[in-house]
Amino acid sequence: MFKGSNVALVTPFKNNKLDEETYIKLIHFHIENGTNGLVPAGTTGESPTLSHGEHEKVIELCVKESKKKIPVFAGTGSNSTEEAISLTTHAEKIGADGALIVTPYYNKPTQEGLYQHYKAINDKCGIPIIIYNIPGRSVIDMTVDTMARLFELKNIIGVKDATGDLTRVDLTLKKLGKDFIQLTGNDDNALEFNKRGGVGAISVTANIAPKFCSDFQKFSKSEKESAIKEAEKLNDLLQPLHHAMFVESNPSPVKYAAKLLNLCDDEVRLPLVKVTNETKEIIKKALQSAKLI
Repeated sequence: MFKGSNVALVTPFKNNKLDEETYIKLIHFHIENGTNGLVPAGTTGESPTLSHGEHEKVIELCVKESKKKIPVFAGTGSNSTEEAISLTTHAEKIGADGALIVTPYYNKPTQEGLYQHYKAINDKCGIPIIIYNIPGRSVIDMTVDTMARLFELKNIIGVKDATGDLTRVDLTLKKLGKDFIQLTGNDDNALEFNKRGGVGAISVTANIAPKFCSDFQKFSKSEKESAIKEAEKLNDLLQPLHHAMFVESNPSPVKYAAKLLNLCDDEVRLPLVKVTNETKEIIKKALQSAKLI
């Protein structure tokens, strides 16, 4: 149900308010351009600075506008277990297909604490849950053994792996099997990730190159040699763009790229700021190299 190119959807703002009209246009832009799934209110959606009401609104709009054409996995994580339960049960109530739940940042729980956090959420909801493991932001790293314990629960179905460590794909596949969904959170390693057993990505670059990202994912999982070659070509084409999206803190670069493509404004919320002029040039060149402008 959840594979291929899934966009970590940006949240557009206008005068520091949620720009609902533009947000709805973005959702339809992705449906029309082959995106396989929508992930609203994640890191790229600036969830840390969304109010509780805004957080719920972005998910509601995404579910409503997608009309079940493609799945919506809502970002409902928090470093407060009770808040994560609240956001997840709300997402379930309004019809989200699943939840992407980040490991609790800042608190630095133990592996047992991580297990109990996800188990508490699992026990309160009835929708699929994908673990979001991103040590670079949350400090902690969920082990493969902890994921194996969680996979025994009814709702835990996979992981968004943003460790950047490709050996984790092999270890996870060996211990949890093919039924455990592995999605990369790193666009730049998606080709090798899929070769090792991954089934897709939750992508930042897909915000601005949805068709390329969707085609890449489709080709990369084909058994035909010609399709693999096409995937390799697209991978090479997209690498400068993947890199440019993280020259400064995400999502400032991708919002600037989206502005150049007339998709949305580049407004971000403090403590994030707009990208520097130097970074703007890097992004422009990357868009040109990918033949997007």
